[in-house]
Amino acid sequence: MNIEIKKSIKPIKYNFAIKKMEKRLEQISTNKKKELIWILEHEEIYTGGTNYKENEILDKSINFIKTNRGGKITYHGKGQLVFYFVLNLKKRKINIRSLITAIEKTIIDTLNYFEIKTFADRNNIGIWLKYKKKNLKIAAIGIKVKKWIAYHGFSLNISNDLMKYKKIIPCGLDSSKITNLNKIKNQDYKQIKKKLIENFIINIEN
Repeated sequence: MNIEIKKSIKPIKYNFAIKKMEKRLEQISTNKKKELIWILEHEEIYTGGTNYKENEILDKSINFIKTNRGGKITYHGKGQLVFYFVLNLKKRKINIRSLITAIEKTIIDTLNYFEIKTFADRNNIGIWLKYKKKNLKIAAIGIKVKKWIAYHGFSLNISNDLMKYKKIIPCGLDSSKITNLNKIKNQDYKQIKKKLIENFIINIEN
């Protein structure tokens, strides 16, 4: 299937991105537009998914938006890669569990290319790695399905400011359990967008 691939250079407002994806969802449902992969960074924002709780916001002054994706509260900002998609699960004959597995495999395969070993944890959704004998979270996953079309996606921490997580209980975890790629292995990640796209397309089509 043809998928439109979009990469934004400038940071994108969170609500703007959600409205764009919801519009694309309606267009896909009526066969007017292609499916979409959209890679971007967000302007600084904290977002709470359908399972977040008020007491997970530790600093009440933060710029916060409640959203309709699955999951709890997290942070988006500079240095974090956000990988969005709008996919027709019915046409692809993919169920939600298979989609999540494809996302997990995409991130694991991509980071393996950069010689970083990671793993999925069914009890704590997202992608994890072991660093100095601790399990740390490197990527968060949150999706929404409407009319058998899936949207939202995942975020991957590359060089973002980890101190921002101290203002919340991110994904229901202590903030010290969140890390980024530069902290684990400081190297050139310029190819990471290309590799994520390649691996995601392979994993959703196999």
